[in-house]
This record gives sequence, structure tokens and C-alpha cells, in this order.
Amino acid sequence: MSHNNNYALILAGGSGTRFWPLSRDAKPKQLLNLFDDSTLLEQTITRLNGLIPTENILILTNALQESGVREIAHMLPSENIFAEPAKRDTAPAVALGVGLIAARNPNATMAVLPSDQLINDTASFQSVLNDCLTIASTNDSLLTIGIKPTWACPSFGYIERGQPAQLQPSTENTPYEVTRFREKPSPETAETFLRQGNFAWNAGMFVWSIKTVTHELQQHTPELSAFIAQLKDSPNVKQTINDQFPNLTPISIDYALMEKAAHVLNIEATFDWDDVGSWISVAKYLNTQGDKNQTNTELTEIDSQNNIVFNNRKQSRVALLGVDDLIVVQTEDALLVANRHQADDIKKLTPLLPKQLT
Repeated sequence: MSHNNNYALILAGGSGTRFWPLSRDAKPKQLLNLFDDSTLLEQTITRLNGLIPTENILILTNALQESGVREIAHMLPSENIFAEPAKRDTAPAVALGVGLIAARNPNATMAVLPSDQLINDTASFQSVLNDCLTIASTNDSLLTIGIKPTWACPSFGYIERGQPAQLQPSTENTPYEVTRFREKPSPETAETFLRQGNFAWNAGMFVWSIKTVTHELQQHTPELSAFIAQLKDSPNVKQTINDQFPNLTPISIDYALMEKAAHVLNIEATFDWDDVGSWISVAKYLNTQGDKNQTNTELTEIDSQNNIVFNNRKQSRVALLGVDDLIVVQTEDALLVANRHQADDIKKLTPLLPKQLT
């Protein structure tokens, strides 16, 4: 299969609130070195090597983060990086990507990929994505890549799968008919989903041909369809984006398209996956020192357990004495000390902080 018609739209916007003080508005988690010397955005680009040509990879970010994205994604053509002029949720963002790619290659097959997910098994990722691209290029289907649930998580959306799809050509990874999308469930409902076994977490990874997604958007979201048509024929793409994008209705791609589309398929991921939603997620990949203290640095500790310490000041030492269940994050200009059981609430600090620290 030729890869020349394969394109990717990487979504690299978002806010920098959950990983404060390491993250800031201009530097959300996909631009951070949380695990090694490479950022999540760089890893997302690298995973596409050999599957999608570099010149066919587009990144959508926002004005505040554009500089950081360009610095990390220096291997891409500069004209492949776009900054949204306003925040309008995922459906307008995806429509922008569809329009940009349609203008370049109306016969393209494209993947939509978040930039802030941790995936280490590149070979399995490429196998699944390649199968999705193959199916999307030969069938009038929208595809999702789902994650096999490892616990009854109530904070993810779910995909309910039906029977295996009978398609040609056959693929290594089996596609399933999608019965419906399910919103974030109650803990009790999530337990039911887990027991039934035919549910996947919705990871926000989609694959389709330009022809199919354009047709579906025409049927279900005329506003976005009209925007795509304007982009495709525009003599000044940047001006069209600046003039038209801020007027689009904010809506998620799940609501706008995926829940309404005629034919949606799901392939379950065979690769590892982590959405890295909080410092608790990061801690799983840090070294353990003393009594279950997870850290990226050397600690001095006495009678302290189950703490998370991330020290970004290399000349500074963190010492713990008689404390449990803390998150301690130190940067050059700020220090966070939080109860680890309130990791999801760290974002609530942002409105209370001085502007120079957000």
C-alpha cells in the first residue's frame, strides 16, 4: 500500500492546568519532558515514521502554544503547523484539518491523533493505524481506535461494539461495527460496561478518507461542511481561517459527527496507552525510592511514604520528613505541595495564581 495518500492531523492545543507548576498556558503536557528527553508531541510525530510521510503530517495548536509547537516539531514543514484563532472544541478543529488536507489531496486518507497520550509500543500502534488507513481508503467507513478498559473508569467516554465487520481486504486487527457511543458513565454503569466486555474507551483517535468524512459532514453538520468547502477553494487559507473559524459553533467531534454517522467501525488497540491525566499517571513511570515514594530525583526522606516528587530544579534538594500522600512539584519559580488524593483538583489553582505563573 502506498503511503503517499496517508495524512495525519495532530491536535496539540489544550490548557496547562493539570500539571501546574511544570505546565503553563503556553506549555501544556504535550510540550513537557515528563518521561524522558522527548515530549509527548515529539513522540506522537515519531510514531508515524514510515507510515505517514513527514510532509503529510499537520499540527493544529493555538496562538499561545504555537512557538513551543514549532520548536518541537521542527522536522515538519513550517506551513504544516496552524494556530487556531479561537477555541472551538474538536469538531471545528477536525473540520479545519479536513479542509486543509482536502485542498492538498482530495484522495487522501487521514488520521486524527491527540498529541498528549503516552504510547510506547510503536510497532503495534503502527499495525493498528495501518489497518485503519487501509480500511478507510477502501470502504465508506469512519474508524475509531478504542482502548481495552483496564478498570471501570467513569471519566472516559465509551464505544459499544457489535459484531465483527466483514470487509475486504482482511486486516490483521479485526474491525467491529460500532453500536453506539456512550458518554462518561456513572461508576456503576462503568462497572457494567467492563463486565459486558464489548466496550472500549474512546481515545479520540479517528481515521477516514476525505471523501467519506466530507460526505458525512455534509449530511450532519452543514456549517462545518461549508467551512471545509471555503478552505478547500480559498486563495488565502490563513485569512479564511481567521475570518471564519471563530464563528463556528463549539462542539465535540463525537456529538457533531461520530454519533450520527452512517457507518462507524472500531479497532481495539493492541498497544499500551495512557492519557496521562494527572500527576498520579506520571508517577507510575517514575523511580521508586524509600517507602513507595515516586520521584524523578534523589530524595532525602525519613518516615515518609506514598509521595510523588517531581523536581525540575536540578541544583535543589527535596527532603521529606514524616509526610505521606503528597504531591511535591518544584520548578524555578513555583512550588506545589498537594494531597495526592486531590490531584484532579490542581487545575482549580490556576484562576487564583498570579498571571505570570499560569
